[in-house]
Amino acid sequence: MGRTRKTGNTKGTWAAGVALAAVLALTGYAVLNGGDEEADTPSKAGSGASASAAPGPSATYAVPDDWTEPNAWAALPRGKRTDGRGSQVGFPHTTEGAVAAAAALNTVSIEGGRDTVDEQLRIYHSYVSKADQSDAHAEEIELAAIQTDKSLHQQMGVPVGEPLPGGAYMRSSVIGYKVVNAADDEVSVWLLARAAQKGGETAKESVEYLRILNAVVWEDGDWKLSGAATQRAMDEAQKGEKPKIVAPGDAAFNSAGWTAVREAS
Repeated sequence: MGRTRKTGNTKGTWAAGVALAAVLALTGYAVLNGGDEEADTPSKAGSGASASAAPGPSATYAVPDDWTEPNAWAALPRGKRTDGRGSQVGFPHTTEGAVAAAAALNTVSIEGGRDTVDEQLRIYHSYVSKADQSDAHAEEIELAAIQTDKSLHQQMGVPVGEPLPGGAYMRSSVIGYKVVNAADDEVSVWLLARAAQKGGETAKESVEYLRILNAVVWEDGDWKLSGAATQRAMDEAQKGEKPKIVAPGDAAFNSAGWTAVREAS
């Protein structure tokens, strides 16, 4: 997984990004690799950039003081319904519907009694293509999520197995996208996500920005994350430059070709 870091970030902010990046990477890596490979971790001594394109998140970014209005905004469609695991599903058979599905599967909320395992298994069963699902993959996702959850609890000073401290959370939401390729039944897209982590009611929130490459296919009336399609997107992404990690409000957001995501009504 390619991940880059700017040296101006604080240790606490980077720790938040690493934890969230690990959560978001788990499902994608099990789909692509069958859980046989672990996501790489960034260097603690500055830049840990990778030249390869990858489906997992890349971080990081420092927010600018001045605001520049994004040139392009989009209100992504919502899913038609919520499934039994609490995930939005039933997205339109359109390019924006595909992007909305990819955004949904990269939206994570870990807080209270909801842990990393809950979120990863929800994403896996709700959004991963049937071609990439198996009992073995589900077990690999669960085991990897358990390890990530242990690290999160240790970071927040909470015994493993207990809920996170009151007011603590780890959340991600997609705030921008850039379509790589769009066909009727397969869409690949770069996603720009905002990852936030807070260790408790009085703790300061840490924020990180992540870049993620996903590809979804139309399957049984909905968009699903596909390992084969994501591999094709990775191969295509190698031919060009990755969009810079720049949040809405930065002038470079527009030159990078991002479309800002506006909350759907």
